[in-house]
Amino acid sequence: MENFVRNEQERVDNLHIKGYQIIQNIDHFRYGTDAVLLSWYVACKVYSKSHIIDIGTGTGIVPILLAANNVGESIDALEIQDYYADLARRNIKLNKLDHKINVFYGDMRFLPEEIIRNKYDAVISNPPYMRESIHNSNKALAIARHEITWSMEEFMKSASRIMKDKGKCILIHRADRIVDIFYHMRLNHIEPKSMRLIYPKRGKNANLVLVEGAKNGKPQLTVEESLIIYGEDGKYTDELLRIYYG
Repeated sequence: MENFVRNEQERVDNLHIKGYQIIQNIDHFRYGTDAVLLSWYVACKVYSKSHIIDIGTGTGIVPILLAANNVGESIDALEIQDYYADLARRNIKLNKLDHKINVFYGDMRFLPEEIIRNKYDAVISNPPYMRESIHNSNKALAIARHEITWSMEEFMKSASRIMKDKGKCILIHRADRIVDIFYHMRLNHIEPKSMRLIYPKRGKNANLVLVEGAKNGKPQLTVEESLIIYGEDGKYTDELLRIYYG
């Protein structure tokens, strides 16, 4: 049996769905609730036969979760860090999903020709949230968390370029970036169509937001019911448990 783990910092975690697993580096960025929420929201918004691309795929977690839920006929994934692109490919192969998911190594600001030639039903992303970089000796973590190789303006410009007419742009981001998201969507002919605010618990401010836009869509935004992560007992709410485990 092929060994997909390359070094002592890598470990294999169980995703608790269809027996799928994920290789993660304990010294690098690991997936969290935001990746689960994004894959769930995409599943709510796109057709099962959709052609999807995940920009900034990291370990490949979002495409794997989509495949686990039979979302998307084919899924491309783009990653700018060569280590993560290799890791995503290993995760795809580990889960025997290379017939459905294809990983590209490249920069979304200078899209690979193979991606430019395609037109996608949905462009999705769980991007770095922070506007400015801070000093971090771990370059992989810095790129994952801060807009070093990514900006809202550049993402929306590239997304619009590769979306079909009426295709969807779906992402999860910090709630305090909603104005930036909507502004750059409209500049690039992507109309905000729905949003769902995410609260850590009742009585707290929203910290995340799920957003769906449509290329050349008509102006009309639906503000969906809020999603609460933790109940008063400090445990996941029933809705979040359903998102995780069905």
